[in-house]
Amino acid sequence: MKLTPEARAFATLLGHEFAHPDLLVQALTHSSLSSGARQDYQRLEFLGDRVLGLVIADALLKDDPQATEGDLAPRLNALVRKETCAEVATEINLGTALMMGRSESQSGGRRKVALLGDAMEAVIAAVFLDEGFNAAQDVVLRLWRDRIKTAHEISADPKSELQEWAQARKMPPPTYAVVDRSGPDHEPVFVIEVQVKSGQKARAKATSKRAAQQAAAEALLSKVKDDE
Repeated sequence: MKLTPEARAFATLLGHEFAHPDLLVQALTHSSLSSGARQDYQRLEFLGDRVLGLVIADALLKDDPQATEGDLAPRLNALVRKETCAEVATEINLGTALMMGRSESQSGGRRKVALLGDAMEAVIAAVFLDEGFNAAQDVVLRLWRDRIKTAHEISADPKSELQEWAQARKMPPPTYAVVDRSGPDHEPVFVIEVQVKSGQKARAKATSKRAAQQAAAEALLSKVKDDE
């Protein structure tokens, strides 16, 4: 199957020349355009998630030989989560190369974090199947290089910190609830409320549930620390 001009341009930014272009076509095909003769990226996404995790875990071990498992786990989670994959995908214009149905495209599918993150994982799997682990490793390390170097900074996680705060005081984990959702489907805004057993709570809004949860956790952390 021939690559579209957008897919060829994307492959150039990706930095990998595909011996089997069909793999890239599959990695860029959303389920809204799949058919019996044309597979979407979901199976590749499953594989790419594992390849990405292995490459990043190995890179973190090499980058900081003195780090403990407790140090490395949040760094790994920060680097392989959907939001980070979507950021990388945006940097190399993956959204413009995605092939999807008209309704999905018109609803902002090319900008959706979950969709971009899934497709980025699928692309990694496509490189792995096309030329093997070393090729996939080269692509990931090149695209994630700066993030790996600063992983100890970007792994700061207000949700985890709030949970640790609660556990240290013999409380159950904080609870999160969606109290409002507004905006169109392609640009939703979520309001999340977080509460701890002591009754203290805080709210925040963002364009994704995760971001709103993180912001709410950060607001509550600030509140409970001021009260101590």
